[in-house]
Amino acid sequence: MSTLEIKDLHVSVETKEGRKQILKGANLTVNSGETHAIMGPNGSGKSTLAYTLAGHPKYLVDSGQALLDGEDILRMTPDERAKAGLFLAMQYPVEVSGVSMTNFLRTAKTEIDGKAPAIRTWSKELGQAMKNLRMDPKFAQRSVNEGFSGGEKKRAEVLQLELLRPKFAILDETDSGLDVDALRVVSEGVNRAKENTALGILMVTHYTRILRYIKPDIVHVFSDGRFVKTGGPELADELEETGYDQYLPEGSDSESALA
Repeated sequence: MSTLEIKDLHVSVETKEGRKQILKGANLTVNSGETHAIMGPNGSGKSTLAYTLAGHPKYLVDSGQALLDGEDILRMTPDERAKAGLFLAMQYPVEVSGVSMTNFLRTAKTEIDGKAPAIRTWSKELGQAMKNLRMDPKFAQRSVNEGFSGGEKKRAEVLQLELLRPKFAILDETDSGLDVDALRVVSEGVNRAKENTALGILMVTHYTRILRYIKPDIVHVFSDGRFVKTGGPELADELEETGYDQYLPEGSDSESALA
């Protein structure tokens, strides 16, 4: 059993107008095998939370902690966080020209495990994982995400998730840009990873459609840099009906849950 604890996290970014605080005391605990959906209006800080945990240098931690099994990952470099068991599936996966998918994945697996996987075993696991995600085997020899469609990039993210077997995965709007069929395939991959490893999941999303495939145990409303309400799966249905107006800071522009 592993635990990820976010404690009173305050985070800022540098803007043209000066330093602006985005996270204003976020608190959250996620255990192995739990799926948490984080929902909220645009600009509330959901993606800032995701990228701060992953170690993006744009986000400046003012105070607070993020403990993975008692170790503060905020003091670690991004690669150290990955080795500790944290994974980020990006909303907009980047292309890495000149590095094949298979070499990228095998190198990452070697770094995480401390030893290279046997070629025969690795090839079999990679092939099966790609088959499960309905990815053309030729993609293994192509540069990472280069020329991939939006759906193919999201499948490649879940391919990494299944093969690298982290303790916790942060899914930043993994459902964006996916048609119904791709959403189902990607969701099945996330569910497989959870079943095989007791993965803990933090799923950032605007929409409830992905929650039909990846069932959350707990749903959170995130607004103005902090968690403002927590409930069961029924909370997501409530948000789809009523939107986020009641959770916005006084004087903010109205935003709909489906905007």
